[in-house]
Amino acid sequence: MANLKDLKNRISSVKSTRKITKAMQMVAAAKLRRAQEAAEMSRPYTERFNAVMASLAASVGESDSAPKLLSGTGKQDVHLLIVMTSERGLCGGFNANIAKKARAFARDLLANGKEVKILTVGKKGRDQMKRDYGKYFVGHVDLTDVKRVSYPDAQGIAKDVLGRFDAGDFDVATLFYAEFVNVVSQIPQAKQIIPAKFEADENDDTAATLFDYEPSEEAILADLLPRGVATAIFSALLENGASEQGARMSAMDNATRNAGEMIEDLTVEYNRSRQAVITNELIEIISGAEAL
Repeated sequence: MANLKDLKNRISSVKSTRKITKAMQMVAAAKLRRAQEAAEMSRPYTERFNAVMASLAASVGESDSAPKLLSGTGKQDVHLLIVMTSERGLCGGFNANIAKKARAFARDLLANGKEVKILTVGKKGRDQMKRDYGKYFVGHVDLTDVKRVSYPDAQGIAKDVLGRFDAGDFDVATLFYAEFVNVVSQIPQAKQIIPAKFEADENDDTAATLFDYEPSEEAILADLLPRGVATAIFSALLENGASEQGARMSAMDNATRNAGEMIEDLTVEYNRSRQAVITNELIEIISGAEAL
C-alpha cells in the first residue's frame, strides 16, 4: 500500500500540473482567435490570386517563353521539401503529423531514385526529422523570436527558396504544413509551389471571361510568380499558426481532464490508505487494552 505522504505529495504535484495545463489552454484559446481570423482573412486573397494566376498560366500554356517558375527545369530529379512546423511543443500531434507526411513523401521519392533536400521552418519539425533524414538537410529557418508572423517573414523564406532555384539546386519544391479546419482537426498538406501549379475555382464567375493583358502574359507571370511563392508560404504560415494553437488548446484541455481524473483516483486511494492506517491503529489499541 502506498505511503500516505507519497500520495499526498503526488496529489499536490498533479494539482500544480493541472493549473499549468489549464492556464496554457486559456492562453491558446486567446491566441487561436487571432490566428484563426488571420488565416481565414488570407484565404479569399489567396484564392483570387490563384484564380488570376491560373488564367494567366492557361494563356501561356507550355510555350518556350513561359517563365521558368511555371514551366520548370524540364526535370524532376531533385526535390526540395519545405517542412513547416512550430517552434514550441505541447500541441498534441500537430508537429508529428506534418513530419510524418514529409517523411512518407521523402521515402517515396528516394525509393524512386530521386534526390531529396530538406529545408525546415520551425525547430520541432527539424528535431523530428533529423534522426532519419538529417543528412538531407540543406537549411533551417528559425522563427523563435517572431511573436506574430507577417508577410516579410514569408518573403524572407521565399527569397531563400527562389535563390536556391535560380542556382539550380533543385527542380521541384513542395511545401508541408497543416490546414486549419477547427480546434480538433488540422489536416497535413503537401503543396507544390515550384514549378507553380494553379487550379481555377469552378465557382468563379470570371473564370470564362477573356482578358487582355498589358504587358504580355509572360511578363506579368514573371513578375507575379515570385510573389506567388511568397503568398503560398505566408498562407501556410498562417494556417500553421491557427492549427498550432488549436492543437495546443485541444491537447491542454485533454491534459487538464486527465489530471482531474488522476486527482480523483489518487484521492480515493489516499482515503483508503488513511482508513487502513486508522483501522490498524485501533486494532493495536484494542489488542493492547485486552492484553492488560
